[in-house]
Amino acid sequence: MNQPNQRGGGYRQQQSAQPVPGSIRTKKYQFDTNTYTRLAMTQVWKREWWYVAVPLAVGLLPALIWHSWWWILLGVLFALLFVLVRSSLITGVTQMEQSKPLFERMNFEADQRQLVMRQTEQKAMALPWEQLSRVQLHEGAYLLFFKSAAPPAELAAWRRWVATTFDVPVFLHLPLRLFNSDNDRKLFEALLRRKGLLTGPSV
Repeated sequence: MNQPNQRGGGYRQQQSAQPVPGSIRTKKYQFDTNTYTRLAMTQVWKREWWYVAVPLAVGLLPALIWHSWWWILLGVLFALLFVLVRSSLITGVTQMEQSKPLFERMNFEADQRQLVMRQTEQKAMALPWEQLSRVQLHEGAYLLFFKSAAPPAELAAWRRWVATTFDVPVFLHLPLRLFNSDNDRKLFEALLRRKGLLTGPSV
């Protein structure tokens, strides 16, 4: 699983990041870990629900030869085990040291170069737009997804496949209510579209 500080080169912490004139600033906000888990679970299982059929089928295959309800139970247990393991990878993101900055109380400052996540005037993290893969509008918020880093080349092929296929989405959550005015929100959305991160209809 790719960790947040491995994505797109990692977060760059800046102790003296100064606001850029004309930047779009939001109110303070703390991304709740429960909200992250719910949204990440939705993202993953909408994409991977059919994987559950694989361990289920493996467990049921012997039933074609030896007819028994035990094989059906075994298939269901395999499927449940897969769901539990995959879900634990998602919930584990909220416990990792590298992910803690995502869930701190902060405000955001956006300009043409980057998005600054500012906890205090002296403590901030700069996120260049190039480190984001896409932005999605969902339930009255912008979800800003980090790019996934490529698995190390020295990994075995099957390990690279697992790391790529079962990657956990890591993203920022910016509710529309964070913006100080509707004009600020429109400017932010226009900036995302210029960067090619947001497509589709406007709010």
